[in-house]
Parts: sequence; C-alpha cells; structure tokens
Amino acid sequence: MTAQNSLLYISAPVNALVEGLYREDTTIADILARGDFGIGTFNDLDGEMVVLDGVVYQLRSDGIAYAVTPETRTPFACVTFFRPYSEEEIDQPLDYPGLLALFDRLLPSKNMLYALRLQGFFDYVRTRSVPRQDAYRPLVEVAREQPEFEFERIEGTLVGYWTPNFMQSVAVPGYHLHFLTADKRHGGHLLECRPRHIRISLQHIARLELGLPLTLDYLTADLGRDTSQDLREAEH
Repeated sequence: MTAQNSLLYISAPVNALVEGLYREDTTIADILARGDFGIGTFNDLDGEMVVLDGVVYQLRSDGIAYAVTPETRTPFACVTFFRPYSEEEIDQPLDYPGLLALFDRLLPSKNMLYALRLQGFFDYVRTRSVPRQDAYRPLVEVAREQPEFEFERIEGTLVGYWTPNFMQSVAVPGYHLHFLTADKRHGGHLLECRPRHIRISLQHIARLELGLPLTLDYLTADLGRDTSQDLREAEH
C-alpha cells in the first residue's frame, strides 16, 4: 500500500463523543473491516481501545486488557491498515518532551495525518482509562475522575496518530497514543512515558473516511459548540 492509497477510517466525529454521545451502532467487525491498527473507545465509554495487528483490546478502568466480540459496539474509533514507510531505532533514554520533539522532527509536514507505532522498552509509562458510564456525564467531567496507572521498566507498544489542529472536530488533534504491554494484559491512554530502546514506525495517511452515525441521538444533537478546550482537558 502506497502513502497515496493509505486511508484513515474514523467511525464518528470526536466532538460527538465530547458532547456525551457514548452509544453508537458501529461494531468491532465494522472497524476491523477498515483497519488492523488504531485506537478508540467503547459504548458507554467502557475503557480505551487498542487495535494492534488486527486484534482489538479493551482496556477497562481497572487497567486490564479484555478480549472483545465482533458484535461489541463503539461510539468512536480510528483505524487504518498499518503499512509504515519509515522506521527509526532509538537506543537512548528520552523524557516525554524529548520524545514529542523527536516526533516533530520525524513528521515531514504537520498538515497531514500520520499513524505512529512505538515498540520496545520503557523506563516509565503512565496511562489512564475512562470508567464505564451508566448515565450521561460530559466527557470532560468523566476525565477528571479517570483511574491512572504507572508502569516501570516495561516492554510494550504505543499505538496512535498525529492529527492536524484544523481537524479538531473530527479527531483528537496532536499526538493521541494508547499503550499496550508486551504481554497484552495491561495498558490505557498514554499520559506520559520515558522510552529507552524503541523502534518508531511511521505511516503517512493521505485520505480520510468519516462515518456519520444514524442514531437518533446523533441526528438530533447540536454539535456546533467549540469543544476544543473540553477535548484538551479530557485528553490530558
């Protein structure tokens, strides 16, 4: 697959999730038909999603990874068929700002989409996972109570994307990464990490397919509000 043919599928605009639309009809089977690599969440905001090598992992609020069925549903997911065009080996310790600066040097243009995969050894990783919601609460409020998890001297994989700021109503702008331990048992949404020896694989994505849900909640929602501040707080 060439860079010109690569495609990112986003199942619904992220601002719908920010406004509390936590239930949609897109299934995991639908997601896997459109990609083998990506991130997202699950209906009722029941944990973080990692899609790695065609397998979907559900990282619930206990920080543990669970298997999911093809019928499981998601209100928001981003996937692609991961075919990296470049790889870099980094064999030195980096703090988190140093890693982000390295990313910045590797991206040819901040106006494009990129899929990022980091695999290797980390001195430290800090993640979170949102708790399942049985009643409506704004995403920014839910995120203030998110359980956090810390890992030290751990092997694992970071999965995620760079999204340009001008697409902030469609996907999370900037770097958005989820972590999965090498044993595929733990992880979550990345808050901070300190890698030591990693391989960074990068894929340029030239095309975007956006799903627009047909649920009544989505069709009748007011999605005109600027949700950028809420999204920044919820993601960090």
